Parts: sequence; structure tokens; C-alpha cells
Amino acid sequence: MTARPVRLFAATCLVVTALLSAISVLSQPEFGADPAERLAGIDAAGDSGVVSLFTFVLAQLPFMVAAVAIAMMARDRSPRLAIAGGACAVVGGFGHAVFGGIGLAYLAMSSDAANRAALADVVTKVESGLAVIFMAAGLLGTVIGLVLLGIALFRSRVVPRWIPVALWLFIVTEFTLTNVSDWASPAAALLYVAAFTGIAVQLVRSEGSARQHGEELVPAASAGR
Repeated sequence: MTARPVRLFAATCLVVTALLSAISVLSQPEFGADPAERLAGIDAAGDSGVVSLFTFVLAQLPFMVAAVAIAMMARDRSPRLAIAGGACAVVGGFGHAVFGGIGLAYLAMSSDAANRAALADVVTKVESGLAVIFMAAGLLGTVIGLVLLGIALFRSRVVPRWIPVALWLFIVTEFTLTNVSDWASPAAALLYVAAFTGIAVQLVRSEGSARQHGEELVPAASAGR
């Protein structure tokens, strides 16, 4: 994380995954619990359903890079929490990537209205099989990972304190309040973008400060000689 290209790459991944995730959440259609209704909802959503699924899948790779970057930022002062949180978040990103791939299959199924009942049975079998492991890994890994990374950031003080607080508020809003209020998803997306963008800005600023500090040391060393 001391090299400029690495910091800029990590900062870019932080912003990209936050924006893609926000687009996915804001464009996501309403889904029912019944598999047949879910397929019908995807089909009825049209382009918004396609955008939501694609951006969800695309967000996972930069999310895993972002999780590692956050862990590396906080590891000097909070190594155990940073490593555990980063590992859990990467597992969560991987689980969500697998589930996103399954979602793309649902997208192809949704347009076949004539065979929707049979396809709904396929969805039920998929989600009651091995896929449930990746679904659980995506949810639990992401939640636990972000909570631990938030604590590591809070304890290490490498970013302003509002950033880990925003991460925790995002988790509460996204995973507990979305079924209560229609405003929960937009609020969660805003918190997520704010937190990850704040971390990205801190990465860029610290890179600039480190470079400036190094430039100041060179003339001083020359004068000493």
C-alpha cells in the first residue's frame, strides 16, 4: 500500500464497487418469496432488472480488492480485526459473485413465461442445494467482514471516525430496515457510497502526504551531507 499505483488502484476499486452496488440496489425490482413470482418480477422489470443483476455481479471483484485494501490500511494498529474482517469480506464477495451468476441464469429463465412453473421448480431446487452455502457465505461474510473492518478502522484511526460509523449504519439499514421502509435501500446506498468514497479519498491523500514527506526529506538529507 506504499506504492502510488497500488493506492490509486485500491481507491478506484473502492469508488467503483460502491457506485455499482448503489446502482444495483436502486434499480432492483420488487421480488416475491415465491420463485414463480420472482421470475415474473424479473421479466416485468425489463431493463432495470438486467442492470441490477449485471451491476451486482460486476461490483464483486472490486469489492474484494477494496476489502483487502481496507484491511491493509488498518492492519498496523489493529492486525487481528483487520485480517479477520478482510478475509470474511473476501469470502462474502466470492459468495455474492457465485449467487450473482445464479441470478444471471434466473434472468434467462424469466422470459420463458410458458414454462415458468417448471422453471420455478428448478429455482427451488437450486436454492435448496449447494447454492445455499454460497448465499450464506455472501450474506454472512459481507456483514461480518464489514463490521470487523469498521471496528479495525475505528480503532486504528487511519480514517475519520465517521467512516466506520457510516459502514455500521449501512449494515443496519441494508440488512434490517429494507423490509420496513421504502427509503431504507436508497439510504443504505448513500451510506455505502459515502463510506467507501471517504476511504478512497483518505488513501489518495495519504499517498500525497507520503510523497510530499519524502520530497522534504531528500533536501534535508542532502543538506546534512
